[in-house]
Amino acid sequence: MIKARKRTPPAKKRAGERDDVGYGKPPREHQFKPGKSGNPKGRPKGAKNPETILLELLQQQVGLNERGKARRITILEAIFRRIIEDGLKGNTKSAAFILNRYQAATSGGTMESGLSEDDEAVLEAYLQKYRSNNEG
Repeated sequence: MIKARKRTPPAKKRAGERDDVGYGKPPREHQFKPGKSGNPKGRPKGAKNPETILLELLQQQVGLNERGKARRITILEAIFRRIIEDGLKGNTKSAAFILNRYQAATSGGTMESGLSEDDEAVLEAYLQKYRSNNEG
């Protein structure tokens, strides 16, 4: 004679607990415990992205001896000073870079568009034609 197994009664639910189980709703016993991550080897806390690292490095101070006086300036300022010095010595790329930055800073616009004179002429002709069609 085969004995029937006794069924164990399901665990009692706490007040307010529901049986919602499905996509995105794992059973309570399979949910992550508080303080445990689903990706334990993931990004560690406090890790910085490359942009943050670059900004911090460019804001560091370096010593500068100018006209016999010691000053401290940021690395970014030192780089700009070096580019300006190169431009004054005849490096046309350095001069063009600084002048483009200056123009963008004073005009409040963006840096050089990169369009040639021919492209700008075609664009201007198109804009004139477009404006005349919309006015009439």
